[in-house]
Amino acid sequence: MPRKIRQLIADLERAGFINRGGKGSHRNFTHHKGSRVTISGNPGQDAKPYQERDVKRAIQETEN
Repeated sequence: MPRKIRQLIADLERAGFINRGGKGSHRNFTHHKGSRVTISGNPGQDAKPYQERDVKRAIQETEN
């Protein structure tokens, strides 16, 4: 079962990302180490596989 957009957002916020806003259903998250990721969709929607992959990569970049 795919995760929800709200779960990806929570993961990013726990990792220290800050929501810089966006247009419509898009949210731009940045980290002080320079990583950026954009998440689109409403919080209750299922996350697409590429969104889960992008969030995982962005979090791993900040851990190194």
